[in-house]
This record gives sequence, C-alpha cells and structure tokens, in this order.
Amino acid sequence: MSTTQAPAATVEVTAKDCNDNGTVFCPNPKMALWSNHPKVFIDLTHGGQGQCPYCGTAYKLKTGEVLHSGH
Repeated sequence: MSTTQAPAATVEVTAKDCNDNGTVFCPNPKMALWSNHPKVFIDLTHGGQGQCPYCGTAYKLKTGEVLHSGH
C-alpha cells in the first residue's frame, strides 16, 4: 500500500491579486472553510513565488505579470 500524499495545489495569481507590498494571503477566499488555518501572508517579491507553511499551497505570479511597488 502506498502512503504518498497528493501534491499541494499551485495557485497562479496576477499582480492585481497581490497587496501593495507584493504579498497574497493564505488561506485564499476560494478555499473551503473546513480547511482554514491561521491567515499568513506569502511574499511574492523574490522570484514571483512562495509557499504556505501551513498547507503547502504554492502561489506564483502568472507568466508575464510584474509586481509594482505601492510607493
């Protein structure tokens, strides 16, 4: 019997989905309520991707998207 887990989801986001500081939050609004964990902010300013430390969901900018500074 195999005990491998399914890979965590990957969520592609646009620059408009990000906060002014280049972060998104997890759990995201599309996640089921039963799967909620404490809200964390995922920083996408370094390489355009990041991963939730709780559920493993990966967040990455869609190809061609560019983050703009809120300053």
